[in-house]
Amino acid sequence: MDASGQLVTADGFRLIPPITIPPDATSFTIDPDGAVTATTPSGLRDLGQITLAQFLNPGGLLRTGNNLFVAAPASGPATVGTPGTDGLGTISQGALENSNVDLTTELVNLLLAQQSVSGNARAFTVGDEMIQATTDLIV
Repeated sequence: MDASGQLVTADGFRLIPPITIPPDATSFTIDPDGAVTATTPSGLRDLGQITLAQFLNPGGLLRTGNNLFVAAPASGPATVGTPGTDGLGTISQGALENSNVDLTTELVNLLLAQQSVSGNARAFTVGDEMIQATTDLIV
């Protein structure tokens, strides 16, 4: 939430359409389907719906910085819908996205690549030494 009670992204960008948490709310929840509700002294209140957009070619989106993208001719038009329907993802309140990289596997791959480069460098060195020895025999 920002200072005026509106839901914002981690970078402070407001949602469209905006969703405002009432000042008397004791808590609010965002369901996996994007429904936002708040608990107030007068009871449970529906505040709005978060929607998601998908594109035919997400790689064609134009990066504008701060983890924001805009539609471009290469991305195709946005298909906006309710989370969890029509192939759209769901929303997890309070969750942080983890990396999709396994550190152990990547470290092993790095060590294998390093050994491969080292072996290739040694092969070139031995080849150079053989050429030098052959040249010394001829001269």
